Amino acid sequence: MSVPLGLYKIFIEVAKCQSFSKASKNLYITQPAVSQAIMQLEEQLKARVFTRTAKGVILTREGELLYEYASSAIKLIEAGEKKLLETQNLLTGELQIGVGDTISRYYLLPYLESFHKKYPSIKLKIINRTTTKLCNKIKAGTIDLAICNLPIDDSQIEVRNCMEVHDIFVGGKSYKQRSKVPLSFEELSDLPLIVLDQNSVSRRYVEQFMLKKGVKMRPDIELGAHDLLLEFAKIELGISCVIKEFSEEYLEKKELYHLKLQEEIPSRYIGACYLKSVPISSVAMTFIEGLQLPIK
Repeated sequence: MSVPLGLYKIFIEVAKCQSFSKASKNLYITQPAVSQAIMQLEEQLKARVFTRTAKGVILTREGELLYEYASSAIKLIEAGEKKLLETQNLLTGELQIGVGDTISRYYLLPYLESFHKKYPSIKLKIINRTTTKLCNKIKAGTIDLAICNLPIDDSQIEVRNCMEVHDIFVGGKSYKQRSKVPLSFEELSDLPLIVLDQNSVSRRYVEQFMLKKGVKMRPDIELGAHDLLLEFAKIELGISCVIKEFSEEYLEKKELYHLKLQEEIPSRYIGACYLKSVPISSVAMTFIEGLQLPIK
């Protein structure tokens, strides 16, 4: 049995008013339309729901039973509609975000603070994982979106560029003189290299670019965190491949020096990633749109 929801709404209003004419006024429809709706409902249910009296109508026993369940169902639907509207207006809701340690610290943290102050009723759930693991979580539906190092080559994931970044090589104070003359990729490959592990998107991006130039990267040290790249280079264990925008403090203090290349590595992006096949929520879209603006 499939009874249109609209018939139940008219039925509930008539039951409340105990009158077809009063219900028609409240619903802004004609009285004949109300009468027709109740007749249609009774025909589909094969039960009489109202008894007509001189003063109006009253519920039958079947009508009372139906009213108890129908009114509860309508209230639940109305509550759901209200919650949906609140979510669309960012008055309530939850957002599950995945992000890596480095991006979280150097990029996302200031925006999380401003977003939380602006929308305090939105509950934020944040997990830290590698880009590969975050993409898997997006596809599994366990997070709404992820802020990742790009590029990501996955047909199931939609990507929005948020921040342009540059991969550079840096060395400690002993490399100060070498930083004044651009290096070839061959010269670079002869130096002790410190890079992220092979699962890193950043590592693969730089490695593939160097391969196109005919040079294979042969790292001496592989690490799992950007901060360690900076610290290892600082104590002269080699030169590290880092993100320039996340290394400014070390460069400004002259604890590290930027070793320029004869051909710089093309810039790439940090971006917001989410599943293509599922409509993104208004909360998630507002969050992403804010990320695409300069963080103040």
